[in-house]
Amino acid sequence: MVFSFSSKKKGMTLIEMLVAISIMIIAMEGFTYVFVRSWENNRFTIEMGLASTTASRAVNQTIIQLRAIKQADNGDFPIEEADDFDLTIYTDIDDDGVTERVHYYLDLATDEFKRGVTDPNTATIPVTYPSGDTTTTVMAKYITNSSTEPIFYYYNGDYPGDTVNNPLATPASVGNIQLVKVKIKVNINPARAPENINLESFVDLRNMHNYE
Repeated sequence: MVFSFSSKKKGMTLIEMLVAISIMIIAMEGFTYVFVRSWENNRFTIEMGLASTTASRAVNQTIIQLRAIKQADNGDFPIEEADDFDLTIYTDIDDDGVTERVHYYLDLATDEFKRGVTDPNTATIPVTYPSGDTTTTVMAKYITNSSTEPIFYYYNGDYPGDTVNNPLATPASVGNIQLVKVKIKVNINPARAPENINLESFVDLRNMHNYE
């Protein structure tokens, strides 16, 4: 008995090929979309993390420098100005034995938290401090504090027992300030992610107790 097999090889038709190419293109577009979104999300997370780390460092540095507040070299009061977004104090910021005037403020034009430092003019008697900031440093970017969300809050020596008169109304009477709260809100893209990262810390101005 003889068996006979017949085999016919059939290639893809033009329509089948076009369908296959279309499926492949759709799959590639889907993969590309997922990859791009994943990359964008990861980049946003990394950039947000870096911004919050920088802001956290800025808050910590500000707190440390406020804790070391002292009388100016010309005898001026340790605090010169205390407002919602501006705080000017005297402290030896670089441990050189000279008391600098230090100005912390929010630059609303750039959404940056900045620090201005001015050295005293020791060639004059008595010592004088030039007007304005001599050097300016950007301490943190992407600050989103609104006009109703101050960076600086001030408290008298009766806080936290006295919550009626605290925080103090601004501009605060510098002689009443015993504690300061620094609060910064950070967001690299508020339109995309409305949730801000909130960073805040309290500092007790120990040297201000000498003026009670």
